[in-house]
Amino acid sequence: MSTRIAFLKGHGTENDFVIVPDPENALDLPPAAVAALCDRRAGIGGDGLLHVVRSAEHPEAAHLAGEAEWFMDYRNGDGSIAEMCGNGVRVFARYLQHAGHITEGDLAVATRGGVKRVHIAKNGDVTVGMGKALLPDGDVTVSVGDRSWPARNVNMGNPHAVAFVDDLAHAGNLYSAPPFSPATAYPSGVNVEFVVDRGPRHVAMRVHERGAGETRSCGTGACAVAVATARRDGVDPAATGSPATHTVDVPGGTLVITEQADGEIEMTGPAVIVAEGEIEADWLENAVR
Repeated sequence: MSTRIAFLKGHGTENDFVIVPDPENALDLPPAAVAALCDRRAGIGGDGLLHVVRSAEHPEAAHLAGEAEWFMDYRNGDGSIAEMCGNGVRVFARYLQHAGHITEGDLAVATRGGVKRVHIAKNGDVTVGMGKALLPDGDVTVSVGDRSWPARNVNMGNPHAVAFVDDLAHAGNLYSAPPFSPATAYPSGVNVEFVVDRGPRHVAMRVHERGAGETRSCGTGACAVAVATARRDGVDPAATGSPATHTVDVPGGTLVITEQADGEIEMTGPAVIVAEGEIEADWLENAVR
């Protein structure tokens, strides 16, 4: 390991990430190291970590190298591995542009949730093709304190439970994961979104992300919320043949979600690189002991 490790810090609607460029996949980043880097008091601080690796150099993404040069090896803030992170993909793309690997326009990014198509616009917004939502059958309930609500089970490459509430304050502090039932609905945990209406095809949400707690934004969560809102309102683009666009306010800003007639979902929002520097390798080694 070199004596210093490059890093950057970025965010998408204030869902923030430590970015570690490692094209050749030479760094060892065990869960404890990721958690140390994402620690907001003793580390750099972030909801998650974006490990930037060439797909051909990572065993989980080598089979995707023909479709996407770069692999987003995403980790939650506690060091656990996640399938996908929508805001993370936007920030990942912004980093590639910042580093000179790409320019404005289209690119493909490999993730554990498949290859995601990305477009970087001239105005700085980044649009990510998030794939299609799956809507598993079965009733789900989420709870906070003595309140409980029915929730829509939506899978965006990672699992979500979307609950419509009267007041976002009813979600509580979201420090810990809201209980859900049945337990078999989400054997690996779940991201829970609490949603209120703001206007026609306009909602606001708060989210508890598994492995991170409450975050200022969640891209896959905003997509899940848009789909759940559409179905609640009797809107299904596959049936009407027309796309449905929803504005989703998150604590860190606003995302625009469009579900196309073929079921493909696109998410558009900002992505910002705010800082870059170097980490002492000795500090990281000591942090995981």
